[in-house]
Amino acid sequence: MNRWTEGLYQLRQYPSAIAGALLILFLVLLSLYTVITIPYSQAIEQWRGGEIWERNPVNAGPVWADRLTGGNAPATFTVEPRDEAVESQPFKGGQRVSMPLTFDYTADGFPSELNLFLSADYENTAPFIRLTWHTPDGRTIPLGNHQITGDRRISISQDWDLQRRLGALPHVGLFAEEPTAAASQREVQAGTYRLQVDAILFEDDAELDAELVVYGQVHGIAGTDHQRRSLLLALLWGTPIALAFGLLATVGTTVTTLVIAAVGVWYRGWVDAVIQRLTEVNMILPLLPILVMVGTLYSTSIWIMLGVVILLGIFSAGIKMYRAMLLPIREAPYIEAARSYGASNGRIVMRYMIPRVLPVLIPNFVTLIPTFVFLEASLALLGLGDPSLPTWGKILNDAQDQSALYHGFFYWVLEPALLLMLTGLGFAMLGFALDRVFNPRLRSI
Repeated sequence: MNRWTEGLYQLRQYPSAIAGALLILFLVLLSLYTVITIPYSQAIEQWRGGEIWERNPVNAGPVWADRLTGGNAPATFTVEPRDEAVESQPFKGGQRVSMPLTFDYTADGFPSELNLFLSADYENTAPFIRLTWHTPDGRTIPLGNHQITGDRRISISQDWDLQRRLGALPHVGLFAEEPTAAASQREVQAGTYRLQVDAILFEDDAELDAELVVYGQVHGIAGTDHQRRSLLLALLWGTPIALAFGLLATVGTTVTTLVIAAVGVWYRGWVDAVIQRLTEVNMILPLLPILVMVGTLYSTSIWIMLGVVILLGIFSAGIKMYRAMLLPIREAPYIEAARSYGASNGRIVMRYMIPRVLPVLIPNFVTLIPTFVFLEASLALLGLGDPSLPTWGKILNDAQDQSALYHGFFYWVLEPALLLMLTGLGFAMLGFALDRVFNPRLRSI
């Protein structure tokens, strides 16, 4: 049994290592699922916002949080006319269409918004419609007349004249038992509602489609933001981006640092001196302010930030640690044996020196990944992340800009923060267990 196999066998004795490995496995599987089901170009296009999210509510919390607390807040649903309920009466040069949009409302809270989406297909003269709202207790409320040209959205919730007549926000007054009651005393009225769409089409072959969207206060398993975007998209795509950034930055800085330290130890002389001076100069350079300056003055691209992180990490303080570990190895008898049979300098460095310190390097490698994950999230939180990428840090940045905590949208902050904590916890538990297995100084503790 070699050292690696023995180390992995010992790792099974640490429950924290198993828990950390399961967390990392979950994040990796989540990343694979996200990349396969939501292609990168599609995720970027959706995250830019637009009509794709127009049927989502604004700032809606996750459904599960409401249900766990025993709530019955309304979720978003759409109402379309049933074919058997639509009546058409032709007349000379046109037709009258009666289109009822009927639905049952049983939620405890008021909807957050009401929109009517209409699509008219005609040649010359646009259709004309009249809207009437029917409540379960028999009240009839006229909602006005409209001429429909092409595709149009009628925002009932922003009808200021209707708000003045109801004495309350339209989406509240239309569903309240007593619209004129004080705001704290208004109660939602459960029952069957109907939005009656009476249309006059001025052409025999003209067509009209209608869809009523009743926006809820909760949506999906992650909720929505101020642009109606589902936070689930950013939570999912933030996983592969965070892991890729952390892994690439860790590999780029650790491997190059180790190779440079080994080269300096082997050649010594002026080569080692130059490496040590560059390291000492680089150690006093502040990484985060430099990244802030790059993001402010040049670009916020996540890949440029990654390049800067790797560039500044090449001559990091790790060179000092690796140098101290490699110096006794350079004087080992088996290195002298390798030189005696004619091994090249490159072979001695890459084949005989570096592999001897890898077991100690692996724990540092694992625990370093979440450091760069948090760095990327911190840059995005400061507004220096790539605005086109849906990341955990971008969610936090949007939440900060919209004062999410002040308005009670705790889910907006807690969901990405939880994923960041799970990422850090998983790599930390596995890394610390690896350190106890492979670090000889900790085996007896």
